[in-house]
Amino acid sequence: MSVLWIVLLLVAAQRLAELAYARRNTRRLKAEGAYESGAGHYPFLVAVHLLWLVSLAVFVPAEQAPNWALLGVFLLLQGLRVWVLASLGRYWTTRVITLPDAPLVRRGPYRFLRHPNYLVVAGEIAVLPLAFGAWEIAVIFSLANAAVLAWRIRCEERALSGRPLPQ
Repeated sequence: MSVLWIVLLLVAAQRLAELAYARRNTRRLKAEGAYESGAGHYPFLVAVHLLWLVSLAVFVPAEQAPNWALLGVFLLLQGLRVWVLASLGRYWTTRVITLPDAPLVRRGPYRFLRHPNYLVVAGEIAVLPLAFGAWEIAVIFSLANAAVLAWRIRCEERALSGRPLPQ
């Protein structure tokens, strides 16, 4: 099996595991009185991520040699992704789910940035195709992701606007 296919299968498995974790968190938060905001963007977000992986599988030759330095950057981004998920813990979901009285998370990367997960995702979407010489996929999906994230961040900012700061 080629390096490309191993990487794609690992990324797909990671994303599926994250979806299961997000669904569990969403169910638990909704049971505590949380609600979803701005659900209209979600199908577009899913489509961008799914089509990004599919386009890598379809348009990048399986035997394409990777740029190992860029794969290293992608691996570093996975570490940052885990830091984000661990920092949000039970509040991490793939949707904009708000528990009105819960304080905003200000630990981990959230001490430094308002939306660190979106920087990680933007990096992933650009770096993985570049690691396999697919600059066109990097550009197209970076632009599509930026458009969806602009929409999502507006929804998220509205949803979080009334939340208290941590004590």
